[in-house]
Amino acid sequence: MKRTFTARMGLALMLALAVPFAGIASDKKKDPDAIGDRDVGKGVNFYSLEKEIGLGKGLAQEVERQARIIDDPVIAEYVNRIGQNLVRNSDAKVPFTIKVIDSEEVNAFALPGGFFFVNTGLILKADTEAELAGVMAHEIAHVAARHGTRQATRGQIANLATIPLIFMGGWTGYGIRQAASILVPVGFLKFSRAFESEADMLGLEYMYKTGYDPTAFVDFFEKIQSLEKKKPGTISKVFSTHPLTDDRIQNAQKNIQEILKAKPEYVVTTSEFNDVKFRLASVLNHRKIDDKDLNRPKLRKAPGAGTTVDGDDTKDKKADDSDERPTLKRRP
Repeated sequence: MKRTFTARMGLALMLALAVPFAGIASDKKKDPDAIGDRDVGKGVNFYSLEKEIGLGKGLAQEVERQARIIDDPVIAEYVNRIGQNLVRNSDAKVPFTIKVIDSEEVNAFALPGGFFFVNTGLILKADTEAELAGVMAHEIAHVAARHGTRQATRGQIANLATIPLIFMGGWTGYGIRQAASILVPVGFLKFSRAFESEADMLGLEYMYKTGYDPTAFVDFFEKIQSLEKKKPGTISKVFSTHPLTDDRIQNAQKNIQEILKAKPEYVVTTSEFNDVKFRLASVLNHRKIDDKDLNRPKLRKAPGAGTTVDGDDTKDKKADDSDERPTLKRRP
């Protein structure tokens, strides 16, 4: 009787998971103006928000024991600031702790509860701040939608439903995966296609609301995908399990066109991004860092804007007044 009841309970829960996004109005989920007032993390979940934060904290402590954290204050503050700006423009209901890991893999990963790690390889491979923000926004979306614990819940339900078949064999584990030389439970990093697709859409909305050019997300992954074909092994193992396929790229482009209203201009990059990349390369290569003019802004205007480029303040006095402005991309 016990086994029959357990099987029925597992089956019922599996059927409930067949509609993972039930209760979220599709029009609201696709409305960037509603960000923060919609429950994108709704779904069957055995973990309370408090338990999820505690779980993520424990996993994060394991990561920090195994990895080398970049503690340079300029680099750490810059990456954290980009992430926190994205979090403020997201649906996340938990505070975020964001740190940089010394790893050549082009990757970033967020654990349940808002514990977020960005690899140095990702920062160095990105050509613009918007590209970096796009990857970070995607990972923030996984946390906002609680994909880690919802995915782990699915694993538990699957085990629950098969107890009558493996009753003498005991519980099966989630398994362990290798991610940037760090052991993290697979259930918290490997997501279903539906979850990845949702994170793509939400991430685009978050970077758009923060002011970044959303096409940078697609541009970056197309570049990485091309690089991976030329030089296999470039992409992190976590990315390679769910590569940005042509379908996902096309869906992202479609979402940009249909969901995001075109703005007159977007932030593409800042001189600070280039300064931090240079500083990071210096830290990794143990070179002496020159802090004198590290934060001196440089203005790069789009073609036809009519003033100076790359901080040449002798050609137009107005450039001095615009020094603090980031590089913008104007819509045609």
